[in-house]
Amino acid sequence: MAAVVEPGVSVMRLFSFFFFFLSLPDSKDCILEPLSLPENPGGTTTLEGSPSVPCIFCEEHFPVAEQDKLLKHMIIEHKIVIADVKLVADFQRYILYWRKRFTEQPVTDFCSVIRINSTAPFEEQDNYFLLCDVLPEDRVLREELQKQRLKEILEQQQQERNDNNFHGICMFCSEEFLGNRSVLLNHMAREHAFNIGLPDNIVNCNEFLCTLQKKLDNLQCLYCEKTFRDKNTLKDHMRKKQHRKINPKNREYDRFYVINYLELGKSWEEVQLEDDRELLDHQEDDWSDWEEHPVSAVCLFCEKQAETIEKLYVHMEDAHEFDLLKIKSELGLNFYQQVKLVNFIRRQIHQCRCYGCHVKFKSKADLRTHMEEAKHISLLPERKTWDQPEYYFPTYENDTLLCTLSDSESDLTAQEQNGTVTVISEDTSKLHALKQSSILNQLLLHECLKN
Repeated sequence: MAAVVEPGVSVMRLFSFFFFFLSLPDSKDCILEPLSLPENPGGTTTLEGSPSVPCIFCEEHFPVAEQDKLLKHMIIEHKIVIADVKLVADFQRYILYWRKRFTEQPVTDFCSVIRINSTAPFEEQDNYFLLCDVLPEDRVLREELQKQRLKEILEQQQQERNDNNFHGICMFCSEEFLGNRSVLLNHMAREHAFNIGLPDNIVNCNEFLCTLQKKLDNLQCLYCEKTFRDKNTLKDHMRKKQHRKINPKNREYDRFYVINYLELGKSWEEVQLEDDRELLDHQEDDWSDWEEHPVSAVCLFCEKQAETIEKLYVHMEDAHEFDLLKIKSELGLNFYQQVKLVNFIRRQIHQCRCYGCHVKFKSKADLRTHMEEAKHISLLPERKTWDQPEYYFPTYENDTLLCTLSDSESDLTAQEQNGTVTVISEDTSKLHALKQSSILNQLLLHECLKN
């Protein structure tokens, strides 16, 4: 039988499994994948021309391009969660496999059970089923799908490497090329300083070039992905800003590089980091050039980033009148309660909802204006609203602020870190009693005995 996991047990382990919140009062607000705080540049991922995928439990079908809708359907209607779904090499085959298995055995034979609102009355409690690679069968399935996908990709790559019937047009000078794909790719790298990588590292080259050409036709810069009013302005921008390269943060391009298919659950960045570490293992332990990277935590209410967490606290207090350290001290919040409060606020701001009056706005700018004018930023709801297990899970997967929270009782407020400490004098109305009870008496007595 599957184990029932309480929210307080192995919370950090659950962080790695979950990419959305569970047990939400409004099903339309489900977050189905990790969100990311603003980074520059950013990107989006789209899939086109994909076949449909059935629900694991019912006859509903969704295009693979609308995978999120299927995941949302399964969460809301069937209360099943698939962990690390982005690491599944072939989503369609994965779903079809488990659809068959769940007709043969009960879901509880395979899934862990996550109990939500366990402290609430019984009728308000709910159970969700977690399907993840902790289950040996699921792990084997994911590995087999990865091997099959890698085999298909390598066959496709070899076919493209040997293909001498390629026909393509340069995106920058409209020169036509016939023969092998490498001729066009090398031309763009040599003549236009546009290098998307070695030809032998690329797969599905035609689709890759069509994707890039479509962006240029839509007057979109390939690196920062901003859109411009005409082609000449776009050309000048890409030349002057040296943006004749693709955006490495855009996951849309990952499927065109063989390196992304090599290991289960690893992107090209992780594989490259491992290669770098192997090189460093053979070098002397010289740390003289070590430089600590800044925190770059992001404000709870705007996109302001600060190099240190102290500066971020000061910014939130000065710009938004929100003192997180003071709230922590006054409410006596431990580490996990701070995590839940931050994730609660992040979620409300992401959904453009004021947590003070519950009104929803069209944009974050409108919400921020309202909350500042109505003084609702400091108007936190009752503890029972945000101190819920669902807020254990981060709203943004790269939320550095969560890594800086502490249980320490000696944390200073932002004012104290600025040096503006308020000193409160002792009550001298009962001076004689104060002298009798002062700790100085004990210190003097101890010093006299020692001498």
